[in-house]
Formats: sequence, structure tokens, C-alpha cells
Amino acid sequence: MKGQTLFAVLGTVLLLDVAAAVSAQDHACSASRVRGAWGYTKTGTLILPTGAVPFASVGRFSLDADGSLSGTNDGSVGGHVSKDVLLGTVEVKPDCTGTMTVEVYDESGNLLRTLAMGLVFVDDAREARGIVTSLVLPNGASLPSVITADARRLARNRGIRR
Repeated sequence: MKGQTLFAVLGTVLLLDVAAAVSAQDHACSASRVRGAWGYTKTGTLILPTGAVPFASVGRFSLDADGSLSGTNDGSVGGHVSKDVLLGTVEVKPDCTGTMTVEVYDESGNLLRTLAMGLVFVDDAREARGIVTSLVLPNGASLPSVITADARRLARNRGIRR
């Protein structure tokens, strides 16, 4: 009887370990898992040589399974509003953290800035949070900033195996 009880306990522990591993795999993040259409806002402050300037943008972007990003936004820097085009890449780690590098262009195709962000995907990869870690102008000048972002999927990816 003791042998059967020990066998049952060991079997249960093994099943729980396997279930936990499968569950962790189901929730692991990847570029393929976060692909799709997203809407976002970014707000914060740019620190120019002349002083702090408010920054805000709202837009949408699409992520491909290979990590490619494209999108558009309406942005405001110190009250000057522009329509921008976004091209970049996203790297997603299994722990749902990641990085994004985005080149921002005006509608004529002129590069305005390149920014890098640290990311975390939350709520089963339906939302993302980010912070700008680097903002560089076309002339190579780096601008200090305090800018955060919130993004949400515009629709769930239906029929896509994760």
C-alpha cells in the first residue's frame, strides 16, 4: 500500500510539472504571437537645449511574424502637429519583454528621428507598455527624453496557432 501511495504521489507531481511546462509554453511570447494590428499612444517630454518640450502621439502599426513594423501616427512636439510614417523592427523574447527600433519619417519620406524602446507585453500579449530608451535625430544628435507608450491590439488574431 505504501508503494502504491508513493507511486501515486510521484505520478501526480510529474503530471503537475508537465502541465506547468505546457502552460508556460502556451504563454511564451514571440514575434509571431504578437503579430497583427496595434493602436497606441505615446506621451512625455523631450529635453531640448532650450528646455523641456511636451511630446504626444497617437497611431497604429502592424507587426509581421518576422518582427517587421510599419504604421502611421499623428504626433505633437511642443504643439507642432505632424503626420508621420513609421518603419522598424521588434524583437520579442519568450518572457514577453522586448525591444523596438523605429524610424519616423514625414509624409515626404524625410527621416525625422530614430527611436529605440524597451517593451513588455501584458494581458496575454493583448497589450504592450514601453519606454523610449534612445531618440536620435538624422544629424546624429541624441535627445534625452522621458516618453512612455501604451499599445493595444486592434483585433485578436483568430485562427493563428500560438
